[in-house]
Amino acid sequence: MTAVIPDEPAALEGSDSAPATPAAAPPEAGRKPAAARKRLYVLDGLRLVAALMVVAYHYMGFDDWFESPWQGRSTGDVFPTLHPAAAYGWLGVELFFLISGFVICMSCWGRTPRQFAVSRFIRLYPAYWFAIAATTTVLVLRPGGTDVPPTDMLTNVTMFQELLGARDIDGVYWSLWVELRFYLLFMVVAMMGLTYRRVVAFCVIWLLLAGVALQSGTDLLPLLIVPQYAAFFVGGIVIYLMHRVGPRPVLWLLLGTSWLMAQNQLPGLIDTAEDSTHETIYWTVSLAIVTVFYLLVLAAALGKLNFFNWRWLTVAGAMTYPLYLLHEDIGWEVIRHASPHVSGRVLIPVLVAAMLGAAWLVHKFVERPLAKALKNWLTPPGEKVPRPAPERTPA
Repeated sequence: MTAVIPDEPAALEGSDSAPATPAAAPPEAGRKPAAARKRLYVLDGLRLVAALMVVAYHYMGFDDWFESPWQGRSTGDVFPTLHPAAAYGWLGVELFFLISGFVICMSCWGRTPRQFAVSRFIRLYPAYWFAIAATTTVLVLRPGGTDVPPTDMLTNVTMFQELLGARDIDGVYWSLWVELRFYLLFMVVAMMGLTYRRVVAFCVIWLLLAGVALQSGTDLLPLLIVPQYAAFFVGGIVIYLMHRVGPRPVLWLLLGTSWLMAQNQLPGLIDTAEDSTHETIYWTVSLAIVTVFYLLVLAAALGKLNFFNWRWLTVAGAMTYPLYLLHEDIGWEVIRHASPHVSGRVLIPVLVAAMLGAAWLVHKFVERPLAKALKNWLTPPGEKVPRPAPERTPA
């Protein structure tokens, strides 16, 4: 989920079962070479929109406090007009997962499983490690300190803390565990060699297993299959296949199935959101927002939003992941200290602007140089790394 990912290789060649081709292979007859295709800058913008939705949710929608940072007041009292809208900001995570399905499939094509694993590692962990250090420092130094045990803090460095029974230092880290499980599942098909037919089969099997997992009555299968969010990831993968080989009947059927399963998961997600916001969350509104997400990503993939393909949106994409990692607990501490002196209408815009600035600094001075160093360290000498293709978007 970072601002720079491995790029799409050359077009799929031959039949549907043809193996993924290396980036240097000639393009299929009748298709534009990769260099001539437009980069999907618009997905960078959509990811920033998703991040800002989550930020709005935590600053103005979340209301399940032990002690509210707004001088003990509920966010509903502080933002009576904006609170009902911000209460839907949790849906930004679903947009993240939808885009992630698209991007991970794109980033894996034409690469070995080891190259894919290295690319994910160097893009997830540098900003994450910095965020752990920054958030831990703030929580330890705040009045009253933190109740997170030191063992849990150290376990968070692995990003497997939920699996190991440790607490997240920051609440937003739960979604990273969801992402990691998606990567591990997709690695299975990557190890077999990505082809159109194999990826379609993966999507069908995952959706079937997601339905089984929800009815299994066991903890292990849902842990492995991620049934609550499988539909969003599959939707993104299918949209990428449409982008790559064009819309086909089987892909439309898969996308429709993904959307139907996504809406089926909304009631449970809404119950959790209502507990956190103390606000009525309407299923119809949530479904409309999710449907718009599907349509926007699909439109971007099919070239319908190329008029939004502004190069500066790469900056938006670069800030998204650090912003997501840094904003919650650190932002709440800023609110706790500043809200007695500044009104919420002034504090929130200033705080969001400051978080965006901090996110850009983390990307430029931490994420990029550390990712480069890790890539050089993890890449065997003499190995040829696939050349970047023009389509780039955050993962």
